[in-house]
Amino acid sequence: MFIEPARRREPPHLRTGWIEIICGSMFSGKTEELIRRLNRARIAKLKVGIVKPSLDTRYDINDIVSHNASVIPSTPVSNAADILALVADCEVVGIDEAQFFDGAIVEVCQQLADSGKRVIVAGLDMDFSGKPFGCIPQLMAIAEFVTKVHAICVVCGDVAHYSYRLVPSQERVLLGETDSYEARCRRCFNLGPDAVHREWVYE
Repeated sequence: MFIEPARRREPPHLRTGWIEIICGSMFSGKTEELIRRLNRARIAKLKVGIVKPSLDTRYDINDIVSHNASVIPSTPVSNAADILALVADCEVVGIDEAQFFDGAIVEVCQQLADSGKRVIVAGLDMDFSGKPFGCIPQLMAIAEFVTKVHAICVVCGDVAHYSYRLVPSQERVLLGETDSYEARCRRCFNLGPDAVHREWVYE
């Protein structure tokens, strides 16, 4: 379990900022963990700013919504550079689905942390083909804290960290849920369509 570092009540010019990354496959609880940390920051009476890419409209146009229906208000943003002005007076910044932002998101996160803000970023670390996704690898490299969360393989029940695409599209960015993706372990991901789903028996 990630333990949040203590945040001292200091003026912005004396405050130390940092970057936290929450990454993993689809259905691994990334957004749920992001929401948990942001809600704890709010309980601590810190000023929180939350953004997400405007193209992510799966559950809601504005709010961030996890797969288990946890919700937190956010502001949709088209370009990473626009984030700086939106959260200028915030102490904590939450960014969901960071892999969908343009490459400027890395420098934006650096600037936010350098200015004394706690920056919490959630995103997919690999795309549907198992390759590193967008800016997440770079953000992981510069972050002070990295949390990799895992799902459960729907084929065999083992720990899963791949997002297997169920539809034939080869577009790298394809928004979807359980109708388009499923979480798989390394073995079942590599088996592809030949993977045989285990028949679960509930007693």
